[in-house]
Amino acid sequence: MLLGRTANGLYWMNRYIERAENMARLLDAGLRMALTRTASSAEEWNSVVVSAGCDVAFRNRHPEVSATAVADFLLRDVTNPSSVLASIETARGNARMVRTALTRETWESINEAWMAMRRVLARPVDERDLPSVLDTIKRETAQIRGTFHGTMLRNEIFDFAQLGTFIERADNTARILDVKYYVLLPSIHWVGSSLDNYQWESILRSVSAHRSYRWVYEADYRPTNIAEYLILDARMPRSLAFCYRNLADSLRYLEEAYGIRHACHDTLAATTAKLKGATIKQIFDSGLHEFLTAFIQDNNRLGDEVARSYRFY
Repeated sequence: MLLGRTANGLYWMNRYIERAENMARLLDAGLRMALTRTASSAEEWNSVVVSAGCDVAFRNRHPEVSATAVADFLLRDVTNPSSVLASIETARGNARMVRTALTRETWESINEAWMAMRRVLARPVDERDLPSVLDTIKRETAQIRGTFHGTMLRNEIFDFAQLGTFIERADNTARILDVKYYVLLPSIHWVGSSLDNYQWESILRSVSAHRSYRWVYEADYRPTNIAEYLILDARMPRSLAFCYRNLADSLRYLEEAYGIRHACHDTLAATTAKLKGATIKQIFDSGLHEFLTAFIQDNNRLGDEVARSYRFY
């Protein structure tokens, strides 16, 4: 049986690698939607900070909301534990702690990503350079993931790492969707307009789902279709349903390996049942924001129960 301390290191290593990428994606969503604004884009950037779950910490550091301030706080500010720079630093620290559980290639890819991100985030990012910096972050984290999947043995080490990845990814997809509905639109009159459609299309691009969405729905950018794709379509790698299918696999393998079923298994089963039993019409009728808020809470509870069940200390 894997030591709880090692399982903890693997779990959080992968959560923070995923978080670094996800923070870049969240900023990308905010940037794309801010570009559609005809007036001030401050509300879009405020929605990004709120959806990242660090609005109080941000306001303690910055009196005004702006693209520059939000980008600096979410990318470079090490007092923000969820910033890209802080996340990759924490991920590398956890990787070093569990170094003997990783392949050489995985450790080297994490170390190289850490060096690359320290280099591009060494100074404040000019707004004009933000797209290229975000692309660098997404590329470096993708290389870690590719190396990990290509070289790691499929055992409990792999499963604890997967739990960290998909709990974090599910949280992020829900938050990116919430960026859209936290602020909604400049006016209710924009609903169904070309601006509304462009903002939804921007959400797809921020999670690298634009091309695959068109394969499924052609060019029909309906809010209900896009939300259904990112919540309920288990074929889409960043959807909530896809994340929970992978979480179910990893927890099932751990149950078989250790011969013990924990509370986290029941929590996962309950959340999976909600996803499988819901239609997108029911979700919209009851409130997309409310659904996403409840999902984020359930997902956080799952993470806490995994830590307790497998003694992450």
